[in-house]
Amino acid sequence: MLHDLEEIQESIQFLSDWEDKYSYILELGDSLPGIPDAERRPEYLVEGCQSSVWLLTEYDSVEDILSLRMDSDAHIVRGLIAILLSVYSDQSPRDILSFGITEFFDELDLLKHLSPIRGNGLRALIQKIRSVASQYHS
Repeated sequence: MLHDLEEIQESIQFLSDWEDKYSYILELGDSLPGIPDAERRPEYLVEGCQSSVWLLTEYDSVEDILSLRMDSDAHIVRGLIAILLSVYSDQSPRDILSFGITEFFDELDLLKHLSPIRGNGLRALIQKIRSVASQYHS
């Protein structure tokens, strides 16, 4: 289930305590449909992530839409994936590349609460999504 980006922003900004934000992010991850084991193949793994993260993409050239499916074996990462899917999935490559994701995460005040390894993994995942989008951006 994809979540509404504004709803996520409002919910995270409303919660003042990091533990409450963390719990909310875990709930977002629990609502993800996941990726079947048959599609959890090595070629879909994102390099640079501490946990296993799979990214599958599909580009519709008629609609100029990039669809994303992602999953992870780590609960907090699944929550971060839910946020990324609300930002990026079913968007045009141009919109993906133009979205200020760093500013977005700064606004949510999330990155400073992640371990450096998790933060690096999140950046690697964002870079991979942007790399795929740039392949289709004209």
